[in-house]
Amino acid sequence: MEEENRSDSVRKFLELVKKSRRGKFKVYIGMSAGVGKTYRMLQEAHALLKNGIDIQIGYIETHNRAETHELLAGIPVIPRRRLFYKGKELEEMDVNAIMNIHPEVVIVDELAHTNVEGSKNGKRWQDVVDILEAGISVISAVNIQHLESMNEEIEKITGVAITERIPDRILELADEIVNIDLTADDLIDRLKSGKIYDKSKIERALNNFFQSERILQLRELALKEVAHHLERKISLEIPKQIKLRPERFMACISTNNVTAKVIIRKTARLASYYQSPWIVLYVQRSHESGDRIKLDLQRHLINNFKLATELGAEVIKVKSNHITQTILKIAEEKEVTTICIGKPHLNLLQIIMRTAIFNQLLRRISATDIDLVILS
Repeated sequence: MEEENRSDSVRKFLELVKKSRRGKFKVYIGMSAGVGKTYRMLQEAHALLKNGIDIQIGYIETHNRAETHELLAGIPVIPRRRLFYKGKELEEMDVNAIMNIHPEVVIVDELAHTNVEGSKNGKRWQDVVDILEAGISVISAVNIQHLESMNEEIEKITGVAITERIPDRILELADEIVNIDLTADDLIDRLKSGKIYDKSKIERALNNFFQSERILQLRELALKEVAHHLERKISLEIPKQIKLRPERFMACISTNNVTAKVIIRKTARLASYYQSPWIVLYVQRSHESGDRIKLDLQRHLINNFKLATELGAEVIKVKSNHITQTILKIAEEKEVTTICIGKPHLNLLQIIMRTAIFNQLLRRISATDIDLVILS
């Protein structure tokens, strides 16, 4: 027992040492392209240079915007890595060069960018994690629509599928998040005056993404995300006078791919809001075993497990035909405070089977202090 306590003490101290060595992470977040994230990063770079801070550009994307491009003057740039892919010469951020040069601070634009095949990491946010671990501070930028847990919601608002995404836990690493806020009218005025895209793209943008009602909804999401970050930071840094029961969420999923993805993403948002650990539970019944379940359902299930892991969940898979008992058993073992399930989609053939399980779960939970959230 004494040895276990000593080992636990050493582990905690190592975590403190690693945290102190890690670089600081600042993220500029915006509701869309063109709000001025890159511009603000470069303004900050000039201010830091004047104060004697060794800041360099690891990767920047000015999109040929004149006012942004002018700010590059005087800021040291780490050359990009050139490589050939499918017959084309492409440029990527040179992570090794950044590590070797080791500036105090590095600017890394386009946080959600997907790296060229063959790179060490598949995503730029993974490069940023490596840079932070090396003790280099990072200033980066991302649009709200690239946040993984908001994927479906953003797609409904914009009508555009977002393929490049970052897991929510990356923003949780941030020491500071700054929202670059503009009114819908100001953003549209910037677009019309050619400050976002060249003239050939303006009309199309106005008829698609840059519609006032869409911008307002995205703006609200960006403001809420920054507010959530501030609340998380306050809850961590200000000691609580009364010890409250820590929140712990558990998402219960099935082989229904669409419903499972929604449950996973919405539970991730809840866990992020409360800065709490969370679990994804899949109870595999006998007729869902590997040799009986369809291949496409197996593939969807694996993808959902992967999504949950990327969003920071602990994935638990249990074989059992007693769904309610298993859910409550795991909830008790893991000290879960809130169980999240999908709204039952019933037809006449399923009512007898599924309603019984659902009602049983309601009855059993009512006898505990666990909350039940039904996600649409």
